[in-house]
Amino acid sequence: MSSKFFAFVFRMKYINRWGLVRNTSNENICEHSLDVAIISHALAIIKNKRCGGNVDAQYAALVGLYHDASEVLTGDLPTSVKYVNSEIFKEYKKIEKLAARKLIGMLPDYLKLEYDRILEPPDDEIVKLVKGADKLSALIKCIGEGKAANAEFMSFEKGILDELIQMNAPEINIFLEDFLPACRLSLGDPEFVEDLTI
Repeated sequence: MSSKFFAFVFRMKYINRWGLVRNTSNENICEHSLDVAIISHALAIIKNKRCGGNVDAQYAALVGLYHDASEVLTGDLPTSVKYVNSEIFKEYKKIEKLAARKLIGMLPDYLKLEYDRILEPPDDEIVKLVKGADKLSALIKCIGEGKAANAEFMSFEKGILDELIQMNAPEINIFLEDFLPACRLSLGDPEFVEDLTI
């Protein structure tokens, strides 16, 4: 019998995020996961080069790429529901873990160990990096929606920024300082136009 693992993973593009909020541009978990992988990779390199860390940036990117894969079985639970209280959060984490185990169980034996360490990373440092990248991706989404004059995301932006600052991770603070300001620019801004000239 053939493995259904990738058939399910490739359905990530059908699971939309921000389900309770009006979006000017819908975002699915496939798009979001690519952003998280890119940011996780960058945070790992920043940690290594600027903060004396020693983490595997490629592994961080892979974990970021698959961090929401279990949602092909669970769907995306809105943040306002997931974090309403600690009991719901704990139970949802159990459901996510069961979904990840089910996905891993779809793989042939020779791949299970490889994907187990990606879908359920044992390295707390990598998990924290990816969590930070996940929040940075959400912040960038809020900024994009704000630029499109979508007021619904404005309160989210402040809350997410506060959470990122509370994480007290030097690599996140460096990302916020060095890279986030450009995300607030539009293509017509002089700084952007200057870089578009080849």
